[in-house]
Amino acid sequence: MIVPVLLLFLSLVGVAVALVLPGYEDFILLAAPCAIAALMVLLGALVARIKAPPEAEPNRILIDGSNVMHWKDNTPQIATLREVIGHLRDLGFAPGVIFDANAGYLLTGKYKHDDAMAGYLGLAEDWVMVVPKGTIADSYLLTVARDVDAPIVTNDRYRDWAGEYPEIAEPGRLIRGGYRDGALWLDDIAAPVPA
Repeated sequence: MIVPVLLLFLSLVGVAVALVLPGYEDFILLAAPCAIAALMVLLGALVARIKAPPEAEPNRILIDGSNVMHWKDNTPQIATLREVIGHLRDLGFAPGVIFDANAGYLLTGKYKHDDAMAGYLGLAEDWVMVVPKGTIADSYLLTVARDVDAPIVTNDRYRDWAGEYPEIAEPGRLIRGGYRDGALWLDDIAAPVPA
């Protein structure tokens, strides 16, 4: 992508030189077609990038943020989520988190969008989602888990969704956890096998 941008820049400099400096007028016969060609190559590269399927990231795991944030002392805490994320990263997973719309209110007293929640968690905004107001995060969470073939860390069993998402009954798809004597525990989870 950098080569078409560089070619376009150099060609536009050539066009500017031909238009501004006396004696270089003929240079536009070379610079203008080069600028047009570089622009076409750049646009083609951008279209290809947009149409390309996203690369699957290995070892993805999703966290039901609205469930997990209550694990310690049954009180919503961002520190609980950070600890779970850190533990999953230590195991070799790449975690993402999906929240109900009211998560920001529960944690900070006001609505927080994806970018703010991502900042609190130390994750890329692309892998943190606060669902729109008036909707339940369950369908979003289950759909994303299906799309990226990832397990979900949660204590929710999603029984109401079992017909639409039968894969949640598979062993290892829903990973329970919590705190015992102040220590984090997760059931049925092992470090992923390196690809």
